[in-house]
Amino acid sequence: MKKTTIKAGLLGAGYISSWHADALKRAQGVEISAVCDLSRGAAKILANRYGAQNIFSSLDEMLESGAVDCVHVLTPPHLHAEATEKILNAGVSAFVEKPFALKTEECKRLDALAQAKKVYLGVNHNFLMLPSYDRLKVDVENRVIGPVDTFEANWQFPLAPLRSGPFNLWMLREPQNLLFELGPHLFAFVADLFGEFEDIGVDLRHPISIPGGVTHFQSWRITGRAGGASVTLNLSLIEGADNRSIRLRGIGALAHYDFAEDTYRLERASMGDIVAGPFMRQASVAGQVLGAGFGNAFRQLRSLNALAPYGLSINRAVGRFYLSMRDGVAVDRRLSASLAANATAMIERVLEAAQPKFVARTTVEAPAPQANGKTMLVIGGTGFIGRALCKALFYKGYQVRVLSRGSGGVLAREDGRISVVTGDLKSEDDLTAAMNGVDGVFHLAKATETSWEGYLENDVAVTRRIGEACLAAGVGRLVYTGTIDSYDASQPTRPITEETPLDHDLERRNLYARSKAACEDELKTLEREKQLPLVIARPGIVIGEGGPLQHWGIAMWRGATACMLWGEGRNTMPFVLVDDVADGLVLAMENEDAKGQSFNLIGDPMLSGKDYFAEIGAAYGVSMRAQATPIWVYFTVDVAKYWLKRLLAGKSGITKPSYRDWKSRAQFSPYENSKAKKQLGWMPESDREAFINRGIAQANLFGVAHHDQRS
Repeated sequence: MKKTTIKAGLLGAGYISSWHADALKRAQGVEISAVCDLSRGAAKILANRYGAQNIFSSLDEMLESGAVDCVHVLTPPHLHAEATEKILNAGVSAFVEKPFALKTEECKRLDALAQAKKVYLGVNHNFLMLPSYDRLKVDVENRVIGPVDTFEANWQFPLAPLRSGPFNLWMLREPQNLLFELGPHLFAFVADLFGEFEDIGVDLRHPISIPGGVTHFQSWRITGRAGGASVTLNLSLIEGADNRSIRLRGIGALAHYDFAEDTYRLERASMGDIVAGPFMRQASVAGQVLGAGFGNAFRQLRSLNALAPYGLSINRAVGRFYLSMRDGVAVDRRLSASLAANATAMIERVLEAAQPKFVARTTVEAPAPQANGKTMLVIGGTGFIGRALCKALFYKGYQVRVLSRGSGGVLAREDGRISVVTGDLKSEDDLTAAMNGVDGVFHLAKATETSWEGYLENDVAVTRRIGEACLAAGVGRLVYTGTIDSYDASQPTRPITEETPLDHDLERRNLYARSKAACEDELKTLEREKQLPLVIARPGIVIGEGGPLQHWGIAMWRGATACMLWGEGRNTMPFVLVDDVADGLVLAMENEDAKGQSFNLIGDPMLSGKDYFAEIGAAYGVSMRAQATPIWVYFTVDVAKYWLKRLLAGKSGITKPSYRDWKSRAQFSPYENSKAKKQLGWMPESDREAFINRGIAQANLFGVAHHDQRS
């Protein structure tokens, strides 16, 4: 296929789509012509961001329009095969995210279909496309490494959703889905370097059960033989050091490729004598590492981190694929459907070996308490606080209905006491249907955006729409969860109560704090003008089982055991247990006098940032590196990034750095919680040891059992 400009379309507007869109913008002779997503609103946002002229909500509609020459398939994996088949049958090329498909037969059939239709088909196993891997391939082809004796590939990288959700992700629905989601990164290397994988053995460790009754294994050790080499593949998802690498030991050399960092080093026998040899060998390794470090740092600085290894790998994969289309030549073997089919076949054989070890799905439902005759709608019920709230409502006898943008089936009970409805928060019809017959509504949903425009559309406007729907449905009360982040907490001498106004200069604060405050304003306007029955709750820094280890309200994280504290970390932080927050939200719904008021759900003063990390270390037997960091350091870096974005990237409309915003993140101001206690009868955990046990030791922060050295 030789075209002056190739028109590309994106099928799916989720997380991965922006990476592909960035890569397409860099590719020569390609334009982003269309975006398609079941959520037309999500498609519109992505299309506007990248200048796509066409927006669709169905694949059939996009294909019939003639607006695309190639479609990037960015849907959940179980939808890849069906979507790709439609695209190819329409005479349109396809570029598919891994995994290509979930069955080898489907992969081969689609490969044959593309050839029959004379269109291009590529699969993105992106870590095969980094510059460092190119160097490894050259050394393999030039026989520098020699025949390989042992090969080891590692994907040892924490997967927080296993412990803190969201649990409705496709990869968490069944035990085998994890391997289809993450395994292609490793199996693609085996397929590319060896082309075969035999004598497979599987060892599974660190089981974890998630809501819905599915048990996943957080550690997989897969062994076998490929091309005469002994092969070991390690997949570990517990919290720990990032190790995403492959290692080859050959007759001629030892090769190490870190695909998370895009570094490659080759270790060979030194030509020096017994004295100089060890120094020369280590000097060679040090030189390779230092060179890679400088090169990567320069590239990431110049691109404002857009070409960090993950982004760079997608950029190179997309660029190489479209170069093939423009030149009318075969796609790079590393992007080929045949290699992808081989990787899928390997995964199927591993799953066949692992299947007897999987734990059957078991759901043991607690006996339902006496129903109180009332129904509550929870918007955002699949999140950390939302799950705890659904549980608290259930045990108080409420019928619970959860409105979720995706699949929330992990929360549903067979007896119907907790049910899930899928809907779009931007759809008046979906909101109306969800609120039919409910007595009260909890709004816990939040947006995660990178621009103020995104927050205005997906958080502020959505919140107003929910408030208006509550009025139309005549619900008895709306409880909205704001955030204490909207306060100015930079002043150690000023206690914060519910009477304290929100920050007077929110335009200079981080986008999340600003958006939550704007949501409150929208709802208060409806309360004032249309008598919306409203209660606002502002939880503190929420911890407990189901919450993340790397909580950015506590510190800026650099790894599972390394973080930078907000300031010195000696001031008491506004921690609160998630179960206590859930209880407070229920009380805010039930208390007759709470209407029209706001409540700060903050636990009793317990721990500073330093205390928190000391308790983690004691509970789990690990040394936590929590580094005190002056606020001016964060501010200075923020100022530098701001001007780099303005001058190098030409970005406009970005928030100006604010020293007070960084001070507020440290939560220097003390908080009062007496109002919630007195008016709601709220009783947060007051015993320090019990608080630590519930919030830290029993919270499964690392994915492994805690190890309390004090006992």
